[in-house]
This record gives sequence, structure tokens and C-alpha cells, in this order.
Amino acid sequence: MSTRAVQAGAAAEVLGPYLERLRAELEIPADYPADARAEAEVAAAHEFGSDSGRHDLRELPFVTLDPVGSRDLDQAFFLRRVEATGDDTDGFEVFYAIADVASFVEPGGALDAETHRRALTVYGPDGRFGLHPAVLSEGAASLLPEVDRPAVVWRMRLDSSGALLDDIEVRRSIVRSRAQLDYPSVQARLDAGTTDELLRLLAEIGQLRIDAQFARGGATLEVPDQEIERSDDAKRYRLVLREPLACEEFNAQLSLLTGIAAATVQRRAGVGIWRTLDPARDEDVERLRRVAASLGFDWAPEDSYAQFVRTIDVARPEYAAFATEATRLFRGAGYAAFGTPEHPDVPSTASHSAIAAEYAHVTAPLRRLVDRYGTEIALAFCAGEPVPSWVVDALEALPGEMAEGSRRANAYERAAVDLLEAVLLAPRVGEELDGIIVDSSPTGAADAGQAKATVLLRDPAVRARVVGDAAALELGAAVRVRVESADPEKRAVTLSVA
Repeated sequence: MSTRAVQAGAAAEVLGPYLERLRAELEIPADYPADARAEAEVAAAHEFGSDSGRHDLRELPFVTLDPVGSRDLDQAFFLRRVEATGDDTDGFEVFYAIADVASFVEPGGALDAETHRRALTVYGPDGRFGLHPAVLSEGAASLLPEVDRPAVVWRMRLDSSGALLDDIEVRRSIVRSRAQLDYPSVQARLDAGTTDELLRLLAEIGQLRIDAQFARGGATLEVPDQEIERSDDAKRYRLVLREPLACEEFNAQLSLLTGIAAATVQRRAGVGIWRTLDPARDEDVERLRRVAASLGFDWAPEDSYAQFVRTIDVARPEYAAFATEATRLFRGAGYAAFGTPEHPDVPSTASHSAIAAEYAHVTAPLRRLVDRYGTEIALAFCAGEPVPSWVVDALEALPGEMAEGSRRANAYERAAVDLLEAVLLAPRVGEELDGIIVDSSPTGAADAGQAKATVLLRDPAVRARVVGDAAALELGAAVRVRVESADPEKRAVTLSVA
């Protein structure tokens, strides 16, 4: 959630009681059992010195890059250009440090059990409800600046085109981040041309990896995010549409690179858990082609989806409607465990279609349970040791645990937005507002000529359902709607065509 200054919107004291009831309804845990909390506090007091057998990388000037105000810092990176020597080629060296969460969580302990119950950190308007207690996730395990931290460091080599080379190293290390960077300030520096070599390399490597993803047949579409924005004093909230910044995608590509490297290592190890996403169905792609044509986009018959989305002008008002429809192509992501008694064989086909590669989650262990296990597999294989039994024993249950955690987190985040929409529009019942239709379909034979649609309002940035004349609710059409009702208790808004 963004924390930029907000001058207007919903008061926190109004929203607070509704959010508490929502968390209770969805069983979002607000606190930790006493024994789990005690284990976290003991673990946080442990010191990891240079004599701990870890690889000492404190001389490398790692930095972190996250949203403004973040405290649960999973990743830090250091990048450098490699000049050709001997048989080597020009390219890049990527050091990616990941919080070493497994060194703080005892397998089979109370904290371990609680993390399996939660599976994910849940984010809401009034705070985060962490996978781990804050003494770890925002303290001893977080890669905060100017303090020594235990980390698992991935060393990866790329050639001059950005392709991942074979010599992947993963080691437990000690690192020291030099700076906590944030997306808006880094993007401003990139735009102004005032960056240092590290950030120039971030942009260069990031763009090479984006190009490689498209070349593989993968695709990403930047969809404007509907976000809850909080004032600096945390007393007011509002809804905004936020366009992702270029540096966010560059940073994400380092994480994706590491996830691809992790899947490579797991394939070699013969044990792992991959993030999977089935390819889009042909009929869904054809439907999206018809949507693009109806919105006036020129999608050449010979171009794939990945090729087409690179040509879209995101400044066009119809873009929001197309992007909303395009998200339907890639649904049903899951996990596939292997190297276990139930599934001993490495899957022949279990790639992530949007990335167009085999891929494993390892880069966010403070916020996502499965990453701790993927990391331990890589550490064991690179050290020439067997994968710990506590890791293998947990793999089969992880897909179900992650699915339940995701369901709960997504339900909370969506319901929190629905609630804020109702709170913001409650005092505006009877007013007329402008928006654009981003989803539309007929209501059925009983109401011929009628359509049900989703309208994206411009201010506030509300997405809500409206039913009306089909001609007025065509996909991509500008529309003026009237606020008929807004009920925070039901988290519901009713609109009509004005």
C-alpha cells in the first residue's frame, strides 16, 4: 500500500472498525501464539559473525529497492560488468542476496507451525499481518541498511545478451546493504540521467531480461493498479490508480532471473517445487483478439499475444479495458512439487507460461512460506549435500498451504478495496461521476438489450458494477454514472447509467 501524503479521503477511525470485522470474518491472524513469538525473539537475538562459517561478502556494496517505507526487505543486489578474459565472454555478474529466514526458524517448532498456518504476509490499509513476527521480518532477518545480516547469496553470470550462464552459485553469507532505495526516487534518477553505475546496470540488465522474456514467448502487461493510498500520518485513505514504474519491472526481472536459476538448480537436484501457470487457451486468445479489434487496436493475425502487447499505446483510454480483459488469459497459477515419495520424477512440462520458463519462488522468504524451502534445496545441491528431510517432507503439502494463504490474502485485499469504495462513495450518493467501461457482457435473454458491466471511475478510482443499456456499456466506452447507494456494512456500491 502506498504511503504518500493524502489530503482527502476516508478517515481511518471510520474505516478501522470495518477492517477489524473483515479480518475476523476472513480469519486473518492479527497476533502470534506466545510460544511462536518467544521463539522469534530468541532467534532475533542470535549473532551471525564472520566466524560462523558464512561467506563474507560485506565488501560488496549491496542495495535494496522497494516501495517507500518498506521494512520487510527480502532482497538486496549488487551488479557489475564482466570484461572478457581467456575463454570467458563479456557479460554481467549478478549477486542477489536473500534474507536467510531458515536460520531463524527452527523446523518443527512453534514458529514454523505458525508460518505454515499463515503461508503469506497479508497487506491491508492499516498495516501488514506478517508471515513472521516483526522482530524478524522488520528487524533481525530484514536486509536493512548499514547492518550486518545473514543472507543466502545467489551469484549468477549473464552473457552480453543477458542470458543466464550455467555456473550458478548459492551460499550462506554475511552481507551489509549500503542503502535502502525506493522506486520513485530511483525512477527520478533514471529519468534525469543522474544514476550511478549500479543503477545504470539495473536498467541495462533489466531491459535485456525483459527482451529475453518476450523472445521466449513470455509476456507482461502493465495493468494500472487500484491501490489504497495512506496519508503520512495514517489518518486518511483514498483510492488511486497507479502506473508501475520502469524501475519496478527492472527490479522484478532480477527476482525472475533468480527464480529461473532456482528452477534450473532444482531440476539438477531432482527435487523442488516450481511455480506453474498453464498456457492461455486458444479460445481465450481468440476472444481477446476480438476485444482488441472492438477497441480499435491493430493486432496482426501473424503476431502472438507477446508480440502484440509490446506495440500497445498505454496512453490510449481504451488501454485499461484491454488490460482488464487480458488478465483473464493467465489464471490458475499453482505449484508443482517433485522429488518426493508421491511425485518422485521431475516434471517434463511444468513451466510458467507468462514467464515462458521453468521458475521457482525463492526471493521473498520473509513474506512467502514456499521460498524458504526452495532456497534450502538450492543450498544443499550447491554444497553437494542431500536436501534436508524436513524440506522434502514439507513439499507435498506446500501447494495446498500456499493456495489457501493466497485465497485468504486476496479476499482480504479485494474486500478492503470494496469497503473503501463504499466508504468514499457513501457521502456522494446522488452525484454523477465519469468513468470508462472495462468489462461488459449481456445480462441474458430475459433482459434483451441490457448489459452488466464494470466501470472504472476516474475520481475516486473505483471499480464497480453497473447494469444498463448495452449500447451505452460497450467495452472501452466513456460513461457517466450516478451513485445510487453505497453501503460500507455490505461493502457494496450501486451505480446506474446517468
